[in-house]
Formats: sequence, structure tokens, C-alpha cells
Amino acid sequence: MMSNSFVTKPAGEEAKRFFVLGDRIERQVRIRGTWLNIFDVTVPPGSRTPRHAHASPEVFRILEGRLTIWRLTDSGPEEIEAGAGDIVTIPPFMVHGYANRGTRPAVFSAIVDRDMAEFIEAEGTSEPLKAPSPETIARMTAAANAYGITILAA
Repeated sequence: MMSNSFVTKPAGEEAKRFFVLGDRIERQVRIRGTWLNIFDVTVPPGSRTPRHAHASPEVFRILEGRLTIWRLTDSGPEEIEAGAGDIVTIPPFMVHGYANRGTRPAVFSAIVDRDMAEFIEAEGTSEPLKAPSPETIARMTAAANAYGITILAA
């Protein structure tokens, strides 16, 4: 029996794919018995996530492209221009968001907790949305609240 310290994906098995607003999110691993989930997130040029906060920490590792990450720290607002290889941590309850201001997709791995993973899997769509409608944004905001995620500005 293999321990949780080494995880492989069977050959030919594709990651489960979800679309949340403009982002493509692929679950890479959920380690059973832990809170740990890893998703790869592809952010198209011009896409962004609204500023939000939640009880869980997050870790982002940029794989491709550039991502602008906004965080509200104890010292005030902070904007980070992150590129391939950079790692950014988001502490619990910190207001944050991100945007791809570039001309090519940005890809990052996100380590998230169970609530965030369940939100992505329950509320993500199987096909990308062309442009989220006000109704879609309102539905996603309400759904996020059910998972302990507070969206501050959509």
C-alpha cells in the first residue's frame, strides 16, 4: 500500500477539469484523509478572480506566464508580479485576488483546502463561459458564501 507521501496518477488518466468564471481549473490530486488538494489553474489573458477571503491558507506556484496577485496585508495593499517559478502564499482570512494582464495564458498550481476544492467542483462548469453574466456572478457569490468564501468585489 502506498503512503500519502508519494502520489502517482495512473497513465492515461486525465485531470478532472472545471471552469470557474474565466479560469480553467484541473484537479491534480486530492490526498485522502487530509485537507490537501492541488489544482492547476489556467488564467486566460485579461481574466481575473474577484477579491475575496476565506479561512484557509493557499499556496500558488507560477508555472507559466505572469500573474498579478493583489493582497491586503497588515501593512496595506500589496501587488505582486509573479512569474514562472515564483511561489506566493496567502494566509488565512487575507483579502486577495489575481489577474492576468499579459497577452498569453498564465498557469499556476494552487494548494487549497477541502472547502475551496468542494466549491470549485460543485460550482465549476464543464465548459468555459464566454463572459460571466451578472446573474452568474451573483450565483457564484452566493455559492461561495456557502463554502466560507467571502467575495468582496466581483
